[in-house]
Amino acid sequence: MSARLVRRLGANVRSGDRFYTIKTMSTKVFVLPIDPSSQTGTSHLPSVDPVELWNTSLTGTKPPKAGTTRVFYDTPRADQGSINATAVVSLGEGFDRKTADARRELVRKAVGNGVKEIKELGDAAKDIIVDASTDPHAAAVAAHLAKYKFTLKTSSPSPYKPGDENAVPQLLSFRPIQGSKEWEDGVIYADAQNLARTLAELPANMLTPTAFTEKVKSEFADVPNTQVYVHDEEWAAEKGMRTFLSVTKGTSEPAKLLEIHYNGAAKEDQPIAFVGKGITFDSGGISLKPPAGMKLMRGDMGGAAAVVSAALAIAKLRLPVNLVVVTPLCENLPGPSANKPGDVIYAMNGKSVEIDNTDAEGRLILSDALYYTSTTYKPHTLIDVATLTGAIVVALGETFSGVFSTSDSLWEELRAAGEAEYDRFWRMPLDEDYGPQIQSSNADLCNTGGKSAGSCTAALFLKSFVDGIELKAGEDDAPLRWAHIDIAGTMEATRPTAYLEKGMTGRPVRALIEWAKRLGERA
Repeated sequence: MSARLVRRLGANVRSGDRFYTIKTMSTKVFVLPIDPSSQTGTSHLPSVDPVELWNTSLTGTKPPKAGTTRVFYDTPRADQGSINATAVVSLGEGFDRKTADARRELVRKAVGNGVKEIKELGDAAKDIIVDASTDPHAAAVAAHLAKYKFTLKTSSPSPYKPGDENAVPQLLSFRPIQGSKEWEDGVIYADAQNLARTLAELPANMLTPTAFTEKVKSEFADVPNTQVYVHDEEWAAEKGMRTFLSVTKGTSEPAKLLEIHYNGAAKEDQPIAFVGKGITFDSGGISLKPPAGMKLMRGDMGGAAAVVSAALAIAKLRLPVNLVVVTPLCENLPGPSANKPGDVIYAMNGKSVEIDNTDAEGRLILSDALYYTSTTYKPHTLIDVATLTGAIVVALGETFSGVFSTSDSLWEELRAAGEAEYDRFWRMPLDEDYGPQIQSSNADLCNTGGKSAGSCTAALFLKSFVDGIELKAGEDDAPLRWAHIDIAGTMEATRPTAYLEKGMTGRPVRALIEWAKRLGERA
């Protein structure tokens, strides 16, 4: 009997000779992924053979797809007045013949679907025990991503209402049958992605640039080896961040530049750096966006949310790297002092920039942030993340985040990390032949290059502000490896997946964490 059927019956279920009201009793729920082709069950849960249970429910001859779930009740047998439930979930046909990355994703699909099914049990499903033996990390990630659902409804207190620490309902809690460090690390990965999802979901009146920095300071307050710095507009003006500050002229909300430093390696070790686009609301400015769907632009700080959340996980995992994170934060509104099409601004590095379209503001705030980060901290690798262009949505949709990189080795590292976490990337061309599209105005650069290859010209624009990527005579590698990740397509899921509901995704948080983890292991 499925969990949905139980709900339709008013949350009552008969098991054997006993009749239960699921929602009113103390219930343990077990999630057991299985290979349906296996002839023997697991020994990780005493007194339950999941393969035997599974075989009692088989219908037809087609092999079950990965994620197919069957829910059984009073297994294992519970005391009078309580009932246990077991969700047995298929890992799919041929599980043992898949690659390691593919098996990991099948575990995520199985556990995610199992959690979605048991969520139908409502308030009864509080103690959820997962057989994570196949892949503890993947199981933990899927369980904690699948439980997430953003809401600000007041019918039950929302855990996401800013500033109301008492409005936190009891949420699903998970534990593995057998604990492990891999499970604990997986929880950190998933919690970081869920933080990025929350930051991107919060409406712009609740997550202003100032509120963003306060939230980040709160998250990092007790995390060892981290420092958080918040810079104001006066500081940015002193640094010459004119392209950044030009974007915020149309709003009354003060802009902020947020820095996070994590020291997990020797003090003298060269750091890595993340830069994230932090437009907390993007109306398009004077080049106003169409009203339909404009509320989605609360998520135009998805890049900042991703790099901040990834940094939090990197610090909690105590990875042996030094990391600098920089996120310029502001709103883009059409006020009386806002940027106008045709304006020319001199960036922090001295280049003149013509503003052809005020809705191409992300590259303006990133240009100063990239130059500041690359010249001030001299990282050996710099990755920026931004919801930058509609063109990348057309090119890649919601499946892959686009990567533009000056380094083949960095691209390969990001590709491998993305495949491991199924937070995937696709390499896009970063070629100087696109240059004339943004170099033919009265200024050194124009902030748009026309409709053609829009994501490519945007990346090429950013490249002009990254210091250290030029090859020097007699050297095989540039001092700085740089990658730009355009997440405009992957910022939102319009269709639910096995372990992500519709809404803001928090990508590519897990891929960034995994990349840093692998980098630290090689150090």
